[in-house]
Amino acid sequence: MSGRSKAPGGTSSQHSRKHRSRSSSRYVEEKPKKKKATSSVSLVSIPNTIKLSMLNSGLIPLVENGGVISTIPTKPIPTSNYVKHCDQRRKFPVLYKLEFQTACKVETHSCRHATKNANKEKNQNQKCIPYDYNRVVLDSIEDIPDSDYINASYVDSLLMPNAYIVTQGPTEVTVNDFWRMVWQENASCIVMLTKTFDFIKVMCMQYWPSAKVKNETYGNLTISVEHEEELANFHIRTICIVLKEGSPEEEHRKILQFHYTEWPCHTCPFSNAILEFRRRMRAVVGTYRTQQHGPLGPIVVHCNDGGGRSGVFLSIDANMELMEEEDSFDVYGYLKMLRQSRKGLIETVEQYKFVYDTLEEFVLCGVTWFPVRDLSQRLKQKSMKNPITKMNEYQREYQQICKMTPRFTIGDCAGGHRTGNREKNRDVLIVPPDNFRPYLTSFQGNSFTDYINAVFVDGYTKPREYIVTEWPLKHTPGDFWSLVYDYECSAVVVLCVPPKDSQQYPPFWPEGRHSKKYGPVFTIDHISHNHYSNIKTWLFRINKKIVSLTELMAGVKAPARTVQLFQLTCWPMGHKVPTSTNSLVELMNMVERWRQRCEYGPVVVVSQDGRSRCGVYCAANACIEQVIQHGEVDIFQAVKTVRRHRPQLIENMTEYKYCYDLVLHYVLHYLNKDSEKK
Repeated sequence: MSGRSKAPGGTSSQHSRKHRSRSSSRYVEEKPKKKKATSSVSLVSIPNTIKLSMLNSGLIPLVENGGVISTIPTKPIPTSNYVKHCDQRRKFPVLYKLEFQTACKVETHSCRHATKNANKEKNQNQKCIPYDYNRVVLDSIEDIPDSDYINASYVDSLLMPNAYIVTQGPTEVTVNDFWRMVWQENASCIVMLTKTFDFIKVMCMQYWPSAKVKNETYGNLTISVEHEEELANFHIRTICIVLKEGSPEEEHRKILQFHYTEWPCHTCPFSNAILEFRRRMRAVVGTYRTQQHGPLGPIVVHCNDGGGRSGVFLSIDANMELMEEEDSFDVYGYLKMLRQSRKGLIETVEQYKFVYDTLEEFVLCGVTWFPVRDLSQRLKQKSMKNPITKMNEYQREYQQICKMTPRFTIGDCAGGHRTGNREKNRDVLIVPPDNFRPYLTSFQGNSFTDYINAVFVDGYTKPREYIVTEWPLKHTPGDFWSLVYDYECSAVVVLCVPPKDSQQYPPFWPEGRHSKKYGPVFTIDHISHNHYSNIKTWLFRINKKIVSLTELMAGVKAPARTVQLFQLTCWPMGHKVPTSTNSLVELMNMVERWRQRCEYGPVVVVSQDGRSRCGVYCAANACIEQVIQHGEVDIFQAVKTVRRHRPQLIENMTEYKYCYDLVLHYVLHYLNKDSEKK
C-alpha cells in the first residue's frame, strides 16, 4: 500500500469500555439483578443460531451479542462458500446490521483542510469530506490560497493502492478544480453515478458540453465530447481534453466517462444493470489503457457527494477484481477499508446488503453473454441434457431466472387493487407495481382515474422503451388511448387476433375509414392502412378534446398526435408461438423503421392478457439491439430485465427458448443485410 493511502497509526485503536455502575438510575428501573445475572449466564451458553434468532427478533439488543461476533468474517470468503454465506444473512438479516455497525466503528482521522473556512464552500455535503492523510492535493495556483484543495480522496482497491479517486460531483465553484485533478492525476476514466438533476435538486453540474455546444473551457483546459453511446441504464462518452498554457503547443488527451443514469439517490439500482455497467467499464478501460502512452492514473468515481453510491460501486468493483484474481470476496473487510479512507462510503445497511446481493447474483448467474459468431454452436450445446440434473442449459437458465424474479405484494400494487380500479384488470393476480406503472395524465372526467393495467419495460438502448398492457376491456379504450397520447408513443404493437365480434375482446381502434370516439375526450382518425402477409398496419391521428375547466382557462392546447398500429395476424389464440417466425422478426424491423422516421417514443405492446407474448417481443428486440450494437448475445439478462416489473412475462420454457430462436433467425436472415444498409 502506498504512503498516501496508509492511515497514520495503523487501522484502528482499541477503546476500553467503561462499565456502568450497577447502582445507576438506569439499572434501578430495569429488571432485578438476579434475573439480569441469569440472562447473561444463559446468553453465553446459548448456541449461536438461537442467539441469532433472538437478535433478529429483537429479544436481545445488538450490543449484547455474546458470541455472535464470531459470525463476522475475519478473512475473505471463497466464492464456493459465498452463496451459503449469503443464505445465512438472508435467514438472519440482523447480521447485515451487525457487520455494518461494527465496520463503521473505525478510527476517524483529521480533516483540517476540508473544514477550513476557505474550503467549506467547496464541499457539497459537510459529512462527506476527505481526511488529510489521503486527500488529493492539487498543484497550487500562484496567489490563490488553498488552491491545492479539492473534495477528493485516494482509495485503495483490494489489490492495488490508490486504485480510485473518490470525489463529489462538480459544482459551479469546483468544476475547474475537477478537470485540473483529472488532468493532473492522468485519470484512466470517470465513473459518474448520479443524475445531474434528481428530486427537484441539482445533484451535480453538467461538467461536459451539451450536444448543442461544441466545447467548453475550464481554466486552461478545453473540453469537448467526441462520441456518446446511449444504453438503457448508462451512457458512455469519449471526452477530449486539450491543455493550452499560453504557448502555441497544445497537449491532447482522451478520457472515457461512464455515466450511470438510472440510480436515484436513496435507492439501489438493479444488480444485473450495475454488473453490466461495471463489465463495460472494465472492458473498455482495459482496451483503452493499452493504447495510451505511459501509465494511467486512478479511476475517478463520483456520485453527488462522493458518499453512499460511490462506496457501493467501489465495493462491487474491488470485490469483483479480488474474485477474478483470488476466487474470493471480502465485503466486510473492504467496508472497513472504505470507512478508513473516506467518510460516508456506503451510507446505509440497505446499500451494504445490495453489495452482497449483487456479488451473489454474479456467482449464481456467471458470464451469460457470448459473441454473436458463437450463436449456432452455443445453441447446440444448450440443447444437450446434463446427465446428472437431467436438464438442458435452457431449462437450467430459465429455472435460475424464475428463482431470481422479484415478488410483488398487494401493497406494492396498491393502485390496481383500489376499488375504482379493480374492474379495469382482466386478472386480479396480474396488476402492475405502482413504482413501475405509467400514470395517466389526461383529464377525462371525475369518474376516470390515473390507472391503467400496464408496466414499463426497459429496452437495450433506452429505459422504459416499451409499455406492456392487456387488450382493453369494454369500458377501458379511453384509458388505452390516454396512455398512447400521454406518453407520446410512436407505435402500438398488437400480438393477437381475437375472434370477430368477440364480447371479451372488443375492438379498440377504427376498423373502417371513419373516425371513432373512445371515451369522452379521444377521437381516432384513420389516415391510411397497409396489409401485408401476416402483418396489418394502420396510421392513426389521435385528437384530444380539452374538458378540464382549469386547462380551458389556462388556454392549454392539445395537439393531435400520430401513431402507427401494427398487428401480427399469424399468432392464433391458444398458440404458444406464432406460425411464422419470419413474420414476427419482420414486424420488429417494420416497427424500428417507423420509429426511425418519427421521434423515438415508447412502443405499446398488447396481448390478450398483458403477460403472454409481450415478454417475447420485448426481450427479443433488446437482444437484437445488442447484436447490432455490440456483436453480443445475452438472452438470459434480457429476459431477466423484462421480468423485473411484471414477473409473469416470459411465463414458460417455450417462450424462453423461442427468444433464442428469434435472435438466431435475425442473425441468419437479416443481420448482414441490415449492416450493409446502415
